[in-house]
Parts: sequence; C-alpha cells; structure tokens
Amino acid sequence: MVNIRLAVLALAAALALNSPVAAAHAHAWVATWAASPEPADPDPDEPLLKLAGQTVRERVRVSVGGQTFRVRLSNQYGTTPLTIGAATAARAVDAASVEPGSIRALTFAGRPSVTVPAGASVLSDPADLAVASGGEISLSLYFPDAVATPTLHGVAMKHAVVTPPGNAVAAAHVDTQAQTESSILVTQVLTVARPHQRLVAAFGDSITDGDGSSFDADRSWPHDLARRAAATGGDPSLAVVSEGVAGNRLLADGPLASLGVSGLARFDRDVLTLPGLTHVVVLEGVNDIGFPGASRQGFALADAAKAPTAADLIAGYRRLIAMAHARGVKVIGATLTPFEGVDMPGYYADAKNQTREAVNRWIRTGGAFDGVIDFDAALRDPDHPARLKALYAARDHLHPNDAGHQAMADAVDLRLFR
Repeated sequence: MVNIRLAVLALAAALALNSPVAAAHAHAWVATWAASPEPADPDPDEPLLKLAGQTVRERVRVSVGGQTFRVRLSNQYGTTPLTIGAATAARAVDAASVEPGSIRALTFAGRPSVTVPAGASVLSDPADLAVASGGEISLSLYFPDAVATPTLHGVAMKHAVVTPPGNAVAAAHVDTQAQTESSILVTQVLTVARPHQRLVAAFGDSITDGDGSSFDADRSWPHDLARRAAATGGDPSLAVVSEGVAGNRLLADGPLASLGVSGLARFDRDVLTLPGLTHVVVLEGVNDIGFPGASRQGFALADAAKAPTAADLIAGYRRLIAMAHARGVKVIGATLTPFEGVDMPGYYADAKNQTREAVNRWIRTGGAFDGVIDFDAALRDPDHPARLKALYAARDHLHPNDAGHQAMADAVDLRLFR
C-alpha cells in the first residue's frame, strides 16, 4: 500500500513538472527586457498622471524568447501604496490589440490583484506564454484607484494606451481614451534561463534609451544588438536589455526629477540586481560634459562652474567597475560619441570636446574595462571628428538616427560577451 502511494505521488510530481509554469519555478531566471524606473515631472498633458479606475496597455519587445515569463512592477517613486486590480500579458498586435488566444492573467502569490508598498516592487508568478525571440508582449494593468505618484519610464519610444474607466485587461482590443509615449510600473520581464545563458545590460543616457530612433519600431542600439546576436548563429543564450535614462549623468542627479539620479546612484539598483546578469556596457558621461553652462528652453541644466574634469569621470567609471567586479560581472567601456552642432545653447564647446577626447583615450587605453566598444569611431565624421557623421545623425546632432543606432550595434564585437 505504501509503495502504491509513493508511486502515485511520484507520478503526480512528474506530471506537474511537465507544466511549463510549474517547471519554471525550479529554474533560474534571466531578464529579457528591462527599463529603469523614473519619477514623473508635473505635466498636465500626461495621461499617466491622471489615472483613476482605468486600464493601461503597454508593450515590451523581448530579446530572447521563452515559454514562461514573469513581470516586475515597481512603485519605486510612489509616495503611497499602489494597487493593481488586475493584470494580463499577451502577444501584441498593436498598441491597443493583442492576439485573443494569447491573453494570460498575471497573478501575484496566487492572487489576481496586488498592492505594492511605496518604494517597493513586486514580481508576478510565472505565466505560460510562448513568445519568440524578438517578439512583443503586451502588458495590461488595471488601476482601480487614483494613482498619485506613478513610477514611469519617460522615453519608452513607443506608444501605450489609456482606456476609458473600467477593467479592460482581458479584452483583445481596448478603446483608447488617451495615448502616452511613456510606460508605467513595468521595469523587468524575465524568462527561464537557458544553459550557458548570458545577459548584457546597456547602461547609459538617452542614446541608450533610443532617442533619435524611429518611434514604435524598437530601433535603439540595444534592440539592434539583440537582433544582430539572434541573427548571428541564432544564439538564444545572449539576452540584451537597456537601462538607459534620458538626460542621465554619471556623477550627478538630473536637474529635473525625470532625468534620474546619477548613474553611480542607480547602477546597483537598475543593473547589478538584474537576474542572470553577466556583462554591462557603460555608455555614460556625455551629459556630465555637456550640461554645465547649457540650457534647454531657457532652463539651466547645470552650473558651468561645476563642470567635471576627465579625471572626475574616470574616477566614476572606476567605481562602477569595482561594483560590477565585486558581483562577478564584466564591464565593457564604450567611448563617448561626438556632439558638436547640438541644438542646445551652451552644450558644446571646444573645451568640452577636449574633455570627451581625454575620457575616450582613457577608455581605449586605460585597461580598467574588461573590453572596449568604440562608438566614437563608429559614428564620427572622418572629416570633422567632433561631429556625428551626417548619415548617422538625428536632427539634434546629439543622438543617432536609425542608421546610427544600427552602426553602433554593428560596432560591437560579440566575442566580448563570451
């Protein structure tokens, strides 16, 4: 009798582990998409700052696919607990629509709703949803109460929709009351790690965030790198995520809250805690050099008297490297790209370019990084090295366009991530 009972229990356990969701609990996880949490600046036109009893539908494009996913939601900058009344994940069709048969309810410790304390985050239970590498997931979140201080990602580079009042998370198509260019709450999407899995986190400012690339197209250089890695031998064991924040600086917090805390302050939170992390590409420092003495629409970005030196930036890089190496993570240094001609008063000066060139010499030759990517060489005008090549420049002459982001991805030696 005992033997029969043991056999039945063993069979039940085996059948349970054949479920993708159940089996996923026994495996390691890796981030396949990410976005840094940011506070919101006051903006009467931003629908995410006026949510009350509505559903938000937003999309993420995963770098490596899988059969099972988990979603991390952050109330990092909330000042009060935040309730998500219901949430779903599905394969996206467009901003408002999903494949009807792919809709999966997200649960949190087995419950369909969750309240996230101020400053905290929550990880969903595993959801069984087959998505190919490079596929797009639509995430729908219902907010039953007014949201006072949401945690956003300002430059999502794709549209999300806000519905009329009501819980629409299970709808194949939702009505659109408003559109936004930002995302709310979602900071990570995880999938089950493969054998020999590697994860590259791109860490930086608006260039890494994809500014200058085409909207709703996922044409930032980290997305282009993920596509290139998948196409080169179809390697599914290399995930790429972006932790860029528009306007971010390495050494100082932003003059506006939405520009984020300094890279030094957020590196551990945004990067080193990523599940499965093996490599970081650091491309940050242009705004440290450009902001002092510059203004945007009459708003002073930083005091000219507090401009950092090349030595200051190098010391900051060394701190990032030390933090990463303490976790066993390799750090790849990326040279700072040209910015002469930027349409921002005071942002460029010859002396600032000399600081950039001094920093780049150290990145290339200092030996502190575990590898180097020369984005400066990939994008600069050979006849005017302080400027972006016209073929690669967005209209502001600071950010790369689609061709420029692709040139950046093509400049990466994939052997750096072995």
